[in-house]
Amino acid sequence: MTNELVLEAISREFPEAVVDSSTPHGLLTIELKKEEIKKVIHYLKESSYEFIFLTDICGIHYPDDKEKEFGVIYHLHSLINNFRLRLKAFIPKKNAELESITNLYSGANWMERETFDFYGIKFKGHPDMRPILNMEDLGYHPMLKEYRLEDGSRTDKNDAMFGR
Repeated sequence: MTNELVLEAISREFPEAVVDSSTPHGLLTIELKKEEIKKVIHYLKESSYEFIFLTDICGIHYPDDKEKEFGVIYHLHSLINNFRLRLKAFIPKKNAELESITNLYSGANWMERETFDFYGIKFKGHPDMRPILNMEDLGYHPMLKEYRLEDGSRTDKNDAMFGR
């Protein structure tokens, strides 16, 4: 199995879905339209490519790009073919929601909750969309790039000691 073969198969089955593709460090990375991400993942799992293992789901925040402010990244692994794949879907902050894939991979349950917890991205159809690591009454999503890196009220730190 090669990067070209997998990309060509996805492009053939979903001609309107692929937005961009690249191979950083040899890992096939495909950006897909948000409406198509679940269909493509379902196809990859059920096809002869056998992407039966969901390695990870994570979020990302690009505050300067309003159309692609949030991204969700899926890492899939075909254990049979020893092939890894990265899929990305970007969404605006206004409607930060994608379809849940918990019905495809049970391990997605925890990963989607973590992504919601840290970024505020919701997964439509998720069975228990609530924080998993942070307190429920926290009131914000700590991985968003709209908060200061350090607590300005701390007096026990001397920035000169950290090269600043």
